[in-house]
Amino acid sequence: MNSTAEQVLVIKLGALGDFVQAMGPFAAIRKRHADAQITLLTTAPYVALAEASGYFNDIWIDKRPRWWQVGEWLGLKRRFDSTGFQRVYDLQTSDRSGIYFRLFAAPKPEWSGIARGCSHPHANPARDSMHSIDRQREQLAMAGIDTVPAPDLGWVNGDISAFGTQSPFVLLLPGGSAHRPAKRWPVTGYVALAKALMAKGCQPVLIGAGDESERNAEIADLCAGVINLTGRTSLFDIASLARSAAGAVGNDNGPMHLIAASDCPSLVLYSSASNPALCAQRGASVAILRRDNLADLELAEVEAAIRLR
Repeated sequence: MNSTAEQVLVIKLGALGDFVQAMGPFAAIRKRHADAQITLLTTAPYVALAEASGYFNDIWIDKRPRWWQVGEWLGLKRRFDSTGFQRVYDLQTSDRSGIYFRLFAAPKPEWSGIARGCSHPHANPARDSMHSIDRQREQLAMAGIDTVPAPDLGWVNGDISAFGTQSPFVLLLPGGSAHRPAKRWPVTGYVALAKALMAKGCQPVLIGAGDESERNAEIADLCAGVINLTGRTSLFDIASLARSAAGAVGNDNGPMHLIAASDCPSLVLYSSASNPALCAQRGASVAILRRDNLADLELAEVEAAIRLR
């Protein structure tokens, strides 16, 4: 570590969609502080992506201590104070990151965010009604960074040679947060879509992980010929698949943000459980299809909205 370099801290803990949408701000911060020692405070799932980006000199893993884990809080405070950060970009802007502001000893570093008393507040009372990308762009402008590019994931590369995909193929992402089932188009919809794609000569490829395994396995069982990659793909693999795919269809979930930002024609299905005006996937060719109840969404509507390359 260069002890004479400017010390900058960036806070972005997650989740995946938010992390992907912060890639533009990450690039802008690196450009603004080209010679600085930039540290990212994030959570474990995003370390490999952050390391590969080249935007950071160091990466700290936030263990998200509970209020009663006093030792963890004190250790984090000591680490903050001993590093001597001169500027902090809080891109998480949560209650937790606000607490982190209070952990710093006085005089506190310059701070871009919404913590009470910070030097460069995002002073827009309507910030919570802005899309994440627009909100972060305005926040950085108020901190002196006027140009923030769109996320560029061209450097995210995985080895997809073992997956057996054959062009043209279409990525299907039927999963989503287990605690928010209203965000999911029913299995029957994805089965019908997979069959329709195969009838048109496109190979459906299922992407997912964790508790999505059972749901995706059901789709694969009901539709012979589908490639089921559930639990087999890293974030790097998903981005590489997206660049090779003819298109993608999925619910509002984190991997769809990664796919959309990888310049893959993407159709994202929204219900009333989330608001695309605040969090929609963005990319060169992204379409949003929304119904209050996704069970009411018909196959014909999805087929009509799909744009494949």
